[in-house]
Amino acid sequence: MTDAEHNGDRSVAAGQSGASGKGRTGRKARAAAGDVQLPSLGPLGLLRWAWTQLTSMRTALFLLLLLAVAAVPGSLFPQRPANPAVVTQYLKDNPDTGPWLDRFQLFDVYSSVWFSAIYLLLFISLIGCVIPRAKAHYRAMRSKPPRTPKRLSRLPEYGTLAIPASSGLTALTAAEEAAKLLRKRGYRVDVRDRDTDRPSVGAERGFAKEVGNLLFHTALIGVLVSIAVGGLFGYSGQKVVVEGESFVNTLVGYDSFKPGTSFTEDQLAPYSLTLDEFNVEFDRKSETHYGQPLDFAATMTVKESPDAEEHTETLKVNDPLTIGGSRVYLVGNGYAPVVTVRDGDGNIALQGPVVSVPSDGMYTSLMVIKAPDAKPDQLGFVGFFLPTAMLDEEGVSFSGDPDPFNPQLNLNAYYGDLGLDEGVPSNVYVLDTENLTEINSRNLDEGGIVLGANQTYELPEGKGSISFDGLKRYAALDIHYDPAKIWVLTFAVISLAGLSASLFLARRRVWVRTGTHADGRIMVEYGLLARGEDQRLASEATAIRGLLEKQWLAGSGAVEDNGAGEASAPGTGEQTKDRDAEPGASAADSSAAQKKETGKDS
Repeated sequence: MTDAEHNGDRSVAAGQSGASGKGRTGRKARAAAGDVQLPSLGPLGLLRWAWTQLTSMRTALFLLLLLAVAAVPGSLFPQRPANPAVVTQYLKDNPDTGPWLDRFQLFDVYSSVWFSAIYLLLFISLIGCVIPRAKAHYRAMRSKPPRTPKRLSRLPEYGTLAIPASSGLTALTAAEEAAKLLRKRGYRVDVRDRDTDRPSVGAERGFAKEVGNLLFHTALIGVLVSIAVGGLFGYSGQKVVVEGESFVNTLVGYDSFKPGTSFTEDQLAPYSLTLDEFNVEFDRKSETHYGQPLDFAATMTVKESPDAEEHTETLKVNDPLTIGGSRVYLVGNGYAPVVTVRDGDGNIALQGPVVSVPSDGMYTSLMVIKAPDAKPDQLGFVGFFLPTAMLDEEGVSFSGDPDPFNPQLNLNAYYGDLGLDEGVPSNVYVLDTENLTEINSRNLDEGGIVLGANQTYELPEGKGSISFDGLKRYAALDIHYDPAKIWVLTFAVISLAGLSASLFLARRRVWVRTGTHADGRIMVEYGLLARGEDQRLASEATAIRGLLEKQWLAGSGAVEDNGAGEASAPGTGEQTKDRDAEPGASAADSSAAQKKETGKDS
């Protein structure tokens, strides 16, 4: 080629390069001018993108954290299902902020729209995460271990061994024996390159790590489903039982009852409970904690069904009673003074124990007595019950001991319309005195009513009388039925087991390559690689080397038999990082290369 032709070719090439440069400049200019249009996703593409985002593990973790945060208001504000009276009082005390909180369902957190939405999104996200990962892991378990890297010296853990020529092994038999040792150690092995002069073994183990991870997420789904089933078909109720009285598991037997969404009355098991005796043990020895309760025990007669035999059970705090699939908890106790109220005509308007509500450690208790059957006017009483009545310096009564050493009733009396005939539900522990006339109190000439045991007080204006006839104790029971609680426990245990496997098991890969040296020795090199962080990979490499040495180099004369001298002495622990070294190269020849390549992946 002449110089002119050569210069011409260069000119053409330069012109093409210039044209190409101009083309790139033009495209950039058009892009800057907004001529480039991105492809539209479309409805199907948008749905696919949304599904991908929802089913990512990052989204699942975020929703799990959001669910925990969303549950916080349930502990900050009173909840209507647990105690509607407290919610009503909160709304009265906070007329400005209360209605707004109610609009955002902060008094019904766990059944609110926004909490349910987070719950359902988390449920869908977990399912979307687990199914694809389970399919991918199944394919990985059925596949062979990864191919043997060309240069094992690049692996984080690497070592070499020299098998004496006198051992009678070949490169293939050595590889097969290495595969057997790894299989016994729990590895899934594959011997490859059998027809070559450098056969190798690929081994892998630790699939249980990903299985544990999948098991954890699957069990978490099971926990969510079980909780949902329990909310649909379970129920909870409360009942106050006075000594000598019985409770039958029917809807009318409960003081308050909260059924699940899909609850039916047929789910109520026909059992009954009778409170025979309630005992409280108070501290009588300690000077600093004198009078504090030490133990509560309710002795109850239990019948599983109307035709079953009776048996006695003892109910204690944190020791619930299981009957008819329900759990009966002891959540409270107190005194129930036995009173008799007679109306102005001398007829008995009310007779029996009346539950009082303790307000302090000395069992100073609020008393509300309603006698709607009294004639000609309904009667109501409100005041306190004192187990051990005493007087302070100002002449005010108080309870000096929780045991009933000197029981006393201190009451104010009212007459009028109690508001019970209109059919509107009212709190039995609250007396609305707005439409009542007061006939006994400290502020009136008649004074308040003070009754000791077995005493009677005649009401003014001939309105009747009230007597204090005796004293009983009562037990407050909380009854729960959750058909899915055993599944919640089961899935919770499974999730913990899966999480433990995911955290403490390691997924590792091992490769062993063998070859025959010119002098007859079998040269072995091995390398280990971990999937993720594994602080125990070095100890695993040491253990595998120990097994190989025990298998091939246990004889004391192994070094002398190979005739190769100290440079290739087996078991010296020397490692090589020369990735191009032949199988017969000694470990000592490439120790410098190892330092340069340590830590590289395959």
